[in-house]
Amino acid sequence: MLGQLFADGGDGRRISVELPPGDVVWPDPEYSQFSLDHLPAFWLSDLAVSGDLWAELRVEHEHSGLWPVLLEDSVQPWSAGQIAPDAVAEIDNYHAAAFMAEVWSDWVERADADQLELLAPYGPQCPGPAPSGQFAADPGVVADWYAGLVAERRTPLGLVAAERGADVLAVMGWQGALNHNEWMVPLAAVVRSWEDRFGARVVGLGFNTLDLSVAAPPVTREHALHVAAEHWTFCPDSVIYSSGTLMDYAEQITGRNAWSFWWD
Repeated sequence: MLGQLFADGGDGRRISVELPPGDVVWPDPEYSQFSLDHLPAFWLSDLAVSGDLWAELRVEHEHSGLWPVLLEDSVQPWSAGQIAPDAVAEIDNYHAAAFMAEVWSDWVERADADQLELLAPYGPQCPGPAPSGQFAADPGVVADWYAGLVAERRTPLGLVAAERGADVLAVMGWQGALNHNEWMVPLAAVVRSWEDRFGARVVGLGFNTLDLSVAAPPVTREHALHVAAEHWTFCPDSVIYSSGTLMDYAEQITGRNAWSFWWD
């Protein structure tokens, strides 16, 4: 069944972990005009799974080609095919710096003087992506730890044919940030960059939420503030509704090994 997720039928791939009952999910034509290569978008378990199973499947990813993701629950829109998969190759056409600059510029054009205070100390000048963090732990180990916490919410499992976790956002056709950005591909490009710079790993997805583990978080106030600016362009709601300003939000993420995003 899992071989259906690959254009070559999963030739040469293997998975040794016993999976719970589940089935593949196909995009509904009403929400996606086509199914890429006539393939299902992902596999979804019928029941909730443990963090330990997620960790085993993460290790298996090297041989299976399937990235595990903990999903909010099995009756979300994606279980009915309300998804819009995109080709992974599209992600290569986008870069975190360009996305950040565009979002920042568009918002500044519409903002008044009081609103610009939200972006202090940067104001109208986009600072660009932050420098890489210092790795204090293996990204896989941190991801396994965080999966244990996310799984406590009683989450079912998704398996996505993707070379890296960031690509899951496009491959499975997740639409959680639709009210911020109508296309998930640029967001996947940003998460790819965070994978490289901060050891981020995609652990969980909800209807409009994203949970990432972080192995190299910012540990200084200055660095955290710079990262906070990135987070604001990626998910403004996370800053506006949780703290109100970049400086307050920066305090919340300093030294934290998990980033959670929520879109209104």
